[in-house]
Amino acid sequence: MQTKPFRIGTRGSPLALAQASETRARLMAAHNLPEEMFEIVVLSTKGDRITDRSLAEVGGKGLFTEELEAQLLTGELDFAVHSSKDMPTLLPPGLEISAYLPREDFRDAFIGRTAPTLMELPEGATIGSSSLRRQALIRRRRPDISVIIFRGLVETRLRKLEEGQVDATLLALAGLNRLSMPDVATELMDPAEFPPAPAQGAICIESRIGDRRVLELLDAINHRPTWDAVSCERAFLAALDGSCRTPIAGYAVCDGDNLKFSGLILTPDGTKEHAVQMEGPRIDAGTIGVKAGTTVREAAGTGFFEGWV
Repeated sequence: MQTKPFRIGTRGSPLALAQASETRARLMAAHNLPEEMFEIVVLSTKGDRITDRSLAEVGGKGLFTEELEAQLLTGELDFAVHSSKDMPTLLPPGLEISAYLPREDFRDAFIGRTAPTLMELPEGATIGSSSLRRQALIRRRRPDISVIIFRGLVETRLRKLEEGQVDATLLALAGLNRLSMPDVATELMDPAEFPPAPAQGAICIESRIGDRRVLELLDAINHRPTWDAVSCERAFLAALDGSCRTPIAGYAVCDGDNLKFSGLILTPDGTKEHAVQMEGPRIDAGTIGVKAGTTVREAAGTGFFEGWV
């Protein structure tokens, strides 16, 4: 029987702490355990410390996970809680994603200071976003808009917006919901026109491969529809060798035993794109994602990807 508290690794942002607290609450309820059986361990990551450059410039998504994964591998942490869209498609040897919590709304939220919607912004307005996907989607719909790098915590970006550094920004609605701040959104982006990042809105839990004690603990809170949908999306991303250097969007929706996937790749300037839609049994989620990624890569041709990296 477990006598020492399970150690839950997390970043220290308000959003990350909210996600770790939700994980702990779900585990307490599932196993009828007291709060003291779970210790939340906060670590600072390189991605948190470097906020003046895009992720692509300083190493990609792994910047938000390296410190947590190092302590997972040494056994100092039992498991770690992450925003799934921050996770590289290749994890360090010995680690795996063990569970997903029920997914939040995966849409993007537009937050406008000088206009309530993207299409109502005045010509030449400035939007702050560090996401190459969001930048490309903005340019696709509003090529007259100027997009600048905009990183930092949710609260930091909202403060910069309020100070007038930009006319608008975009954030994941899931994060705003988890921070009880959905009212700051002035427009919710239609996924058909402005598709989200793969795995957006999903919280994942990472642990050591073969740690049966932890795997049994986490299995009780694993949400299968989210597991299948995000597995499909991450397979799509992996088939495209996706990283923070590539504008890639995609989302899967479970409908009973079936799964429907929509994916999109764009050039950074938003002028060229290739879309794909596929569906099939949920049991084949990963295969559907790989097939969608392979299909769109072949349709685009190698020239489409030149200059992305």
